[in-house]
Amino acid sequence: MACRIGELVLGCRDPEVLARFWCEVLDFVVLDRAEDYIEIGPREGFGGPQPTIVLSRRDEPEKGKSRLHIDVNPTDRDQDAELERLLALGARPADIGQTGEEQWHVLADPEDNVFCLLKARIPEL
Repeated sequence: MACRIGELVLGCRDPEVLARFWCEVLDFVVLDRAEDYIEIGPREGFGGPQPTIVLSRRDEPEKGKSRLHIDVNPTDRDQDAELERLLALGARPADIGQTGEEQWHVLADPEDNVFCLLKARIPEL
């Protein structure tokens, strides 16, 4: 029996801001909320084909570079159109030393968590 990713946990200063951002980016909804975290995911909830994301309040950034980042793929438009949408939602270009020849865009969310917009379209679930 194999394991499956059920949720991703992202430490952040303001879970509300990131929940709004990532819900718009991924077409997710808020599934659970407590004083120190918000869980977002697909409308079907936890346990479906997509993992949920837990945005966990951290007042101080954790030491060292995060070893996890999110890659997203467009589903209903090409990469350029999706890039425009993400920038309008508050994403910003991020420089992590890429050459400019990559097939993906490196972006940062409203709290500077780096994520990548990949070129390949994947079907909506």
